[in-house]
Amino acid sequence: MIIVSDNSPLQYLVLIECIEVLPALYGQVLTTPQVLDELKHSGTPEVVRAWAQAPTAWLKIEVPSRIDYLDTIDLGEASAISLAQERHADLVLIDERAGTDTARRAGIRVVGTLGVLIEAGVEQLIDFDGAIHRLTSSTPFYATKNLIDSARRIFHERQQNRTRD
Repeated sequence: MIIVSDNSPLQYLVLIECIEVLPALYGQVLTTPQVLDELKHSGTPEVVRAWAQAPTAWLKIEVPSRIDYLDTIDLGEASAISLAQERHADLVLIDERAGTDTARRAGIRVVGTLGVLIEAGVEQLIDFDGAIHRLTSSTPFYATKNLIDSARRIFHERQQNRTRD
C-alpha cells in the first residue's frame, strides 16, 4: 500500500500525540520536501518543527518529478498530490478542501485527519474520543460540529461492526 501525506495530517497528529498511528495503520508513509519544509516553517508549532527536523524511519521523503496544480492549491498540497499520482498511491492524507477536491478529481482516494483517527480508533490504537477532544480543543484544526458529529457516528458504527465480526 502506498500512502502519501500532506502537511496538515502530519502536523495535527504530532500535536495530539497520535503520530505513531500512521506506521501502525499504513507502514511507510511518503511525503515531499515541500511538505517537510512547511512542517519546519517558523510559524509551525515548536513540537512539530522538532519532529520534522529528524523524520522517523517510516516517513520517506521523495521528490516528485514534476509538480502540477499550483494554480489552484499551495505548494505542499500540489507536491503531495503530484507524488501520489506519480507513485500510483492508494491514498493521500490531506485535510484542506481545495486539495481534497483536486486529489479526488485526479482519481486519488483521500483521507483526512479525522479519517485517520477513525481508523486508528477502530483498530484500538488510540482513545478515539480523547484524540478528537485534543484535536478540537488544543489545535487550530477546524471542522464544523456536523463533521465532528459525523466522524463520531462513523467511528461508533465501525467499532460496533468490528465487535460483531
